[in-house]
Amino acid sequence: MERDQRILNRITEMVEDERRLRAAVASGQIDTSTEQQRLGELERELDQCWDLLRQRRAKAEFGENPDEARVRPATEVEGYQG
Repeated sequence: MERDQRILNRITEMVEDERRLRAAVASGQIDTSTEQQRLGELERELDQCWDLLRQRRAKAEFGENPDEARVRPATEVEGYQG
């Protein structure tokens, strides 16, 4: 459960990063190109975190060791529809 909480904390941090990026572009501190690049990176990492959390929860639900769940490549989890 502690590891799940760390994953959730990281997700919260990334959501805050996303808000800061959107505020920075709105105020003219960064350009939209920079925002889009960083948002793309955040989205990929968020996809991976959510995927890892889903894997961990599924393993725990079916009596397996959730610590065996692994981060999968972004290309594998991007756009995953659960």
